[in-house]
Amino acid sequence: MTDAHEAREGTARKPYLLVVEDDEALLMMLRYNLEKLGYEVGVAEDGPSALAQVALRRPDLLLLDWMLPSLSGLDVCRRLREQEVMRTLPIIMLTARAGEADNIRGLDIGADDYVVKPCSIEALQARIRALLRRAPPADHMLRFADVTLDTVAHRAERNGRTLALGPTEYRILEFFLRHPRQVFSREDLLQRVWERGVHVELRTVDVHIRRLRLTLNGPGESDIVRTVRAAGYALDDPSQ
Repeated sequence: MTDAHEAREGTARKPYLLVVEDDEALLMMLRYNLEKLGYEVGVAEDGPSALAQVALRRPDLLLLDWMLPSLSGLDVCRRLREQEVMRTLPIIMLTARAGEADNIRGLDIGADDYVVKPCSIEALQARIRALLRRAPPADHMLRFADVTLDTVAHRAERNGRTLALGPTEYRILEFFLRHPRQVFSREDLLQRVWERGVHVELRTVDVHIRRLRLTLNGPGESDIVRTVRAAGYALDDPSQ
């Protein structure tokens, strides 16, 4: 089994959809039906909440209502597309606007598809499946709890906060993110994280784990690097 496959399996690989809709009845209906279809579904009722949730956890696909209070769906889409890491995020605009000019405007802003309300859940499901199939592989984006690591940009964040990691701490975090909740001994980490042929003492692993914790765990944040006595370390979420 490859590391990439393990990453998908280890992070509950139901596709995660974020639905942004200010009509509460429609929002709950979409959530109910999409969860029945096997998706993990998050919800937001306005633009600022949607942006905050995306920053915490990048969805596999965003269902975004055009008409939202305080910040329109178009503005949300535009702000996301300004972020390099969000340029490949699949976005479907949901709107009551059926005009061709509106359709073109939404696509020009950066939406990938455009669905006019009301629509059947079957039609929406077909659009979602098509976009998820076309979406670029997300293996370079590793996530666990509120931690995200982009292996292409070499950028790690927790709860929207950029993590200033040293090279070894970065490699340890990447390894843990590819194997969440699995316990690894110091010997395992030396073999899997450090370069072959480099002599490193076991206690050096403890030093780098301590440095990783100092950077990873900010004020008020839980320690997600678990020490397992006489066994080693694991990336774990104590809230789950």
